[in-house]
Amino acid sequence: MKSSSPKCIPVVSTFASPFDVTPPSSDSTRKPLSLWPGMYHSPVTIALWEARSKIFESLLDPPKDAPPQSELLTRTPSHSRTTIFYPFSTDYILREQYRDPWNEVRIGILLEDLDALAGTISVKHCSDDDSTTRPLLLVTASVDKIVLKKPISVDTDLKIVASVIWVGRSSIEIQLEVIQSELEDVDASPESVALTANFIFVARDSKTGKAAPINRLSPETELEKLLFEEAEARNNLRKKKRGGERKELDHGEYNKLGGLLAEGRIFSDMPALADRNSILLKDTRLENSLICQPQQRNIHGRIFGGFLMHRAFELAFSTAYTFAGLVPYFLEVDHVDFLRPVDVGDFLRFKSCVLYTQLDKVDCPLINIEVVAHVTSPEIRSSEVSNTFYFKFTVRPEAKARNNGFKLRNVVPATEEEARHILERMDA
Repeated sequence: MKSSSPKCIPVVSTFASPFDVTPPSSDSTRKPLSLWPGMYHSPVTIALWEARSKIFESLLDPPKDAPPQSELLTRTPSHSRTTIFYPFSTDYILREQYRDPWNEVRIGILLEDLDALAGTISVKHCSDDDSTTRPLLLVTASVDKIVLKKPISVDTDLKIVASVIWVGRSSIEIQLEVIQSELEDVDASPESVALTANFIFVARDSKTGKAAPINRLSPETELEKLLFEEAEARNNLRKKKRGGERKELDHGEYNKLGGLLAEGRIFSDMPALADRNSILLKDTRLENSLICQPQQRNIHGRIFGGFLMHRAFELAFSTAYTFAGLVPYFLEVDHVDFLRPVDVGDFLRFKSCVLYTQLDKVDCPLINIEVVAHVTSPEIRSSEVSNTFYFKFTVRPEAKARNNGFKLRNVVPATEEEARHILERMDA
């Protein structure tokens, strides 16, 4: 793969190699790799923010009395198409910053990178290149399903190709493809695409906070036109779901509800007789919390969505690991809505559980994890949901092969509310 394209942003490690022959400029000694502290942001996030600040330096700091953009422009997808290139095969330190214990790319950090790249592209599309107007405030509204199609090795060069595929009045959708292949100059063929994701951003007037119109999109190729139509259909479906009321259960669903609750009642009433291959949903829960720090903010001063997805993924992985007893393997993230912005100083709590399992495929049993992020304010005794994430895992084949007696337990609800929630997710 080559990074000669003018819109290709090369990524380099953010630390000097401890193996360099050249001595450090100061008297400080180099730390061994194992003692390096963690970083606040991934190398890609840093590279993107630097690129964004150079391109839009004047736009991000307009005069206080700057007017809004007066005339909408028409952009093509190629105008904002950007490629991120990871030279894993030659940059040892970059490789170490992304390596997980199984010699693959850390998915949590990759989610941060995807959000940062999608944000940069949305800024580029929505800019009018006029330093006299005030820029729009662009925030992550939702993430459509993120699907991992194949393992992503940390030893092979990687690239992310992303562009705008759809624009509404004040919202914009960016499609991202993570591409990896042993071949050089590989195109985004189905065989080389390792992960796909679609991010939706909304535009707000940076002064009034109200929804703001954004530049139009004019797809050129047949593929761009098809992607636009598909995104338009997804947007219409999202609107219907938002406006829909909670539907009543039909006869078949009511029977399913009763079936889910039946085993849960045995756990409550006759625990000694409960199915040993089942477990109550509440007994799969994990939780962690943090105070949101300034180092985790985006250019608008709020906690960026990629950081939230990273933390949610790490908790979901841990939940699947402690539930299965074997190393889990990530498959996908379902649609995510960012319901409430998270600010610096907020007390954020992540709560996870195994919502249900799918055991019909012996070779690929599925573990469905829910992670809910709450913004908690102890001073006023309030707690609001910021995001709800739904992750899907299976177990690593090599780990399963070493354990011939492996079997996932079935998860059962203890309350009708839990049972209804499980049915809703199954239908979704």
